[in-house]
Amino acid sequence: MRGPMLAGAQGEGGGRAYDHRLFMRILGYLRPSARRVVLATVLLVMVSLATLAGPLITRLAIDRYIADGDLVGLGRICLLWFGLLIVTALLQYAQIVTMNLIGQRAMVRLRDEIYGHLQRLPMSFYDRNPVGRLMTRATNDVEVLNSLFTSGVVSVIGDLFALVGIMIVLVVMDVRLALVTFVSLPLVFLVSVQFRTRVRRAFRRIRAALARINSYLQESLSGMAVIKAMQGEVRNDEEFAHLNREHQNAYLESVRAFALYFPMVELIQSITIALILWYGGGRVMRDALTFGALVAFIQYTGRFFRPIRDLSNMYNILQDAMASSERIFALLDEAAEPDVALPVAGGDAPPEGRERHTRRPGIPPELDPGRDITYEDVHFSYDKRTPILEGLSIRIPAGKTTAIVGPTGSGKTTMAALLTRFYEPTRGRIRIGDVDIRTLSRRGLRRALAIVEQDVFLFSGTVEENIRLWDAEIAPETLEHALRTSHADHIIRRMPKGLMSEVTERGAGFSTGERQLLAFARALAFDPDILILDEATASVDSETEALIQDALRALLAGRTAIVIAHRLSTIASADQILVLNHGRVCERGTHEELLALDGLYACLHRLQFQEGEAECGRSRE
Repeated sequence: MRGPMLAGAQGEGGGRAYDHRLFMRILGYLRPSARRVVLATVLLVMVSLATLAGPLITRLAIDRYIADGDLVGLGRICLLWFGLLIVTALLQYAQIVTMNLIGQRAMVRLRDEIYGHLQRLPMSFYDRNPVGRLMTRATNDVEVLNSLFTSGVVSVIGDLFALVGIMIVLVVMDVRLALVTFVSLPLVFLVSVQFRTRVRRAFRRIRAALARINSYLQESLSGMAVIKAMQGEVRNDEEFAHLNREHQNAYLESVRAFALYFPMVELIQSITIALILWYGGGRVMRDALTFGALVAFIQYTGRFFRPIRDLSNMYNILQDAMASSERIFALLDEAAEPDVALPVAGGDAPPEGRERHTRRPGIPPELDPGRDITYEDVHFSYDKRTPILEGLSIRIPAGKTTAIVGPTGSGKTTMAALLTRFYEPTRGRIRIGDVDIRTLSRRGLRRALAIVEQDVFLFSGTVEENIRLWDAEIAPETLEHALRTSHADHIIRRMPKGLMSEVTERGAGFSTGERQLLAFARALAFDPDILILDEATASVDSETEALIQDALRALLAGRTAIVIAHRLSTIASADQILVLNHGRVCERGTHEELLALDGLYACLHRLQFQEGEAECGRSRE
């Protein structure tokens, strides 16, 4: 088993069978449908009353009309019963439709809230939570709550009303015979307690196994190319079969519990009916009880055990809902990434009267992206233990191209992540001009930025939607200029529907180079003031790289650009090159100056172009 993946799926069970705080929070999603909940409750009570009337009609038919040989009266009572059945069916139809409508609307609200919250969570949250686990929260766990909404909350009221109503009717009809019926209650209670214990344990195992399956599937499908290339299909099949068997075994445990419980309740019910026949039959023979009352008692006894079974099942739905809601609310209680400025002691305000360049819509008025970017004594660690950046202090001049190179793990990508505020420095600050970026909203800051990464992500949809990213403010002429300048127009012309051509999941129909050209077109369409290229030409062929280099000349003109690169040939013309090692800048200068320095950069250059054997330095991630 793959340890890290499975570890991420732990903690899927547990939780108390009933948590009042969680339950009240769940009911909060029913508040917008409060009128429908009241309507469903009234309908359920009416169905219960109609159910209570059935045996009484039977008693009346036997004792009054059949005993007296009154066929006309018997016909009328049968029509009354038939009418009652039709009314009951209509009430049940209305009640079921109403409750399912309530449940579906509550699920829509909950799923919308979960998805919206997921988009507001910081990147650090996704570093420690597998996608399959989050998918389980938004799908399976929400579906469990739907069972509570549609089959639990109101149904419990109806079952309790029916149970109490039947008990009252039995006592009114004949106290002694009612006591015979109630003798079975302690035995039913003991069987139900054992059943709930077994089913709760089984449901915990089912949830944990299902979360493992979802995580494993997501991981395997995302890495299918690696699995096939490394011929790992057989091993993966075996691992998935093991997870599948765990889920099967847990499910079969719950099936065995249900298969034992319901026959046991049926057996207790049959024994109770037998006792009623024995005791009640004797009383009928002694004329102490009418035959119609005995038949009504037997009918009520059958209906008496139905809500008991339903309530036991409701307990399992409630217990499952408590566990699912605990996980859902734990997700919703995760601190969202605030889109407001953080309070910074001694934060600098922009100087008055400073001339500003042309401003894109949405950029905060206090931010001037045309100013230098400064990292001042920046420290950062992802896990609070292993340092990535250690006192980084650099200046990135406005309107110039700054390249960042260094060994793997030296902190290059981390620098970009801090500038976009995907993460916050553990110490130090980053300024654009005189403004500490922590005093800006993330949304406003990112309006001035664009990032092109090595692994370009394309969404399902059309090519145009992937370039616009659903931003209707981008004019058609701006889009056309971006495609032409980035040379992505060659790709569009080859496609049968042009910009309206469909993009499959993750852009599987495009080559790596084509995806990166489309990413450059996306960046150009958004016309950023600050451009970040994170290994944007690391995985393309020479012909595509030549197209990208030509596009870069137009893209970088007049912009502040940060180019993170391993391929040193792509950054030779940069205005300045910063060499990172162990989270600090160890060298800086132009390409020629760094080669003349004969330090780490020169060593990296020899390794790439002269196939040198030297190890230029290691860094810790």
